[in-house]
Amino acid sequence: MVDLGSVRVVVTGATSGLGEAMTDALLEAGATVALASRPTPRLDEAVSRREKLGQKVLRLPMDVRDLDSVERAVVRVMEEFGGVDVVINNAGIGMRTVNPHFFDQPMPFYLVNPDGFADVVSTNLTGYFLVARSFAPYFVESGVGRFINVTMNHETMKRRGFVPYGPSRAGAESLSVIMAEDFDGTGVTVNMLLPGGATATGMIPEEVPATFSANLLSPKIMGPPAVFLASEEAKNLSGARIVATEFDGWLAEFRQSKNRR
Repeated sequence: MVDLGSVRVVVTGATSGLGEAMTDALLEAGATVALASRPTPRLDEAVSRREKLGQKVLRLPMDVRDLDSVERAVVRVMEEFGGVDVVINNAGIGMRTVNPHFFDQPMPFYLVNPDGFADVVSTNLTGYFLVARSFAPYFVESGVGRFINVTMNHETMKRRGFVPYGPSRAGAESLSVIMAEDFDGTGVTVNMLLPGGATATGMIPEEVPATFSANLLSPKIMGPPAVFLASEEAKNLSGARIVATEFDGWLAEFRQSKNRR
């Protein structure tokens, strides 16, 4: 079993869905985790529940859309933890916020409300940028640090009726690739992680057909690759795009390639 006892992680959007699943997996591996989320009762409950289990957690109020909120949170977690090793950019909102019936009534882009468009992009893309930008100076100065940016299938980025969610995720993926290039030679790494299919989270409409919902992936599928990316084994890995449904095969190939060197 992977031991992350000395690893300090920040997970944005940590109170539900993929973020909650990755947080649980990291804590179970022994990591210290800051649960970053908008300050709501759900954040309080999520932290309290884990404290009662004796897990090492920090309540970290953060609105990824707001630079001041992000910068305050970064200063606080650096002070509380004495440093951060891994940042998981995961906070996001889906198509439901723009079109609650996107599954069976796709909306053409020209009918999308501009305010709804801006909110999705500011959360799913600008939020990644603001969080990474605020942690980057600490990482570059220390010569070590890891970003894990959660993304989605390429099909989602091109699907009919998926404006603005698709473009926001495509932008975040482009941002991730460029981040990895910009950090080259600094010791800071950037990798992408995606489920590999639709997951059973709050982003899926309640009225989807039973045949579809029965095939939804569990958010827990993100746990093992998240733990790997925070582990010593992934220390020098950068620029990878890991699909959680394919993780076992990817990891076997990764280990074989290391052994051949």
